[in-house]
Amino acid sequence: MKITITDRGDGEEDEIIIRCRHVDKQLLKLVYALKAGQEKLTAVRDGKFYQIVPGSIYYFEAVDNKVYVYLETEVYEIKQKLYELEKHFAGTDFLRVSKSVILNLAKVKDLSPSFGGRFEAGMNNGEKIVISRQYVAALKEKLGL
Repeated sequence: MKITITDRGDGEEDEIIIRCRHVDKQLLKLVYALKAGQEKLTAVRDGKFYQIVPGSIYYFEAVDNKVYVYLETEVYEIKQKLYELEKHFAGTDFLRVSKSVILNLAKVKDLSPSFGGRFEAGMNNGEKIVISRQYVAALKEKLGL
């Protein structure tokens, strides 16, 4: 694989050009990660608005018709619905793991089988997230197991 990086001129927009024979899953994942990394989500906490980089997100959770975004130590509310976030982050490290949670697999420290066919994800910040049994197959596929 050849990688070429050139300086852009003043007033030119940053551009990434990919030339390849075949587009595979790994390449698509890279493209989605690049796109997702550029965008920020607007979130609210204590009446103030914040811009959040997707890479810092541990998980999204829907509770009482509201969606919250969990970072390492902070929690914010966002206006998007869980299904909108799932669609937006398709092809990235984010994966729906229950009816109410979308998990960032990049922030998972370990996975272990749990009661009733479920799994439990140990997060880098010490939290534990239950992965519902109906989503375990998608998790295994995403991880290549």
